[in-house]
Amino acid sequence: MRALVALLAMLLAGTALAEEPWVMAEGPGIAAARFEVPDNSYPHRIMGRIPERRVLAVRDTQGREHRFDLREGPNPSHVFEDIAPRLVDADGNGDIDAVVVEASPRAGAHLAIYSLRHGALEKVAATPPIGTPFRWLAPAAIADLNGDGIIDIAYVETPHLGKTLRVWSWAAGGLTEIAQLRGVTNHRIGDEVIFGGLRDCGQGPEIVLADAGFRRVVAVAFEGEALAARPLPIEASPAGFDTALACR
Repeated sequence: MRALVALLAMLLAGTALAEEPWVMAEGPGIAAARFEVPDNSYPHRIMGRIPERRVLAVRDTQGREHRFDLREGPNPSHVFEDIAPRLVDADGNGDIDAVVVEASPRAGAHLAIYSLRHGALEKVAATPPIGTPFRWLAPAAIADLNGDGIIDIAYVETPHLGKTLRVWSWAAGGLTEIAQLRGVTNHRIGDEVIFGGLRDCGQGPEIVLADAGFRRVVAVAFEGEALAARPLPIEASPAGFDTALACR
């Protein structure tokens, strides 16, 4: 019995210490990224078994590793409260950036963009924090959503409460909010995945989300300067989101 208990303890320890996989990308800038150093100082745990983390690690195109340790930065109480980094050219300059959810124990979550600048990993832009502890946001899409040639970043703010899609665009000085839409969501408490994403079925970019009750899939797109949601005859399930994203 003692041997069995010791074996179980070793297996559990190995699971807890297992390294996260790298998210990969192609292009200049960041070639791979992952979170490191699980942390319990901000016990929100909105993502089920996925813990908050303290370090963003990236690899450049030469294979060199760079790390941003929040404990050593200007906001040492912050954590990364996210499922995985998103690697995309977020600002349209041709280099791959890491887009992540960062959270403060005083002001809740905000969306942050990290880039390699002069051989170091830096936080180059961010949206304002939600303003309340234990309030989260779930990224939804990163693309030119309104056809003006500028990259936009969309997320659902408080997907379990306010259920508001907010879209930010690059402008002089950083990110500027250009639109919002209430009554949609892409996450339920405890989910270890953010559902939906971006699709283009031949009529321009659409953000695939769920309705407020997480019953049906909706497609959200710009109509002029405003966002509009179009209900789809698809159940809000993992298979349903896959069907919508595949334009079926």
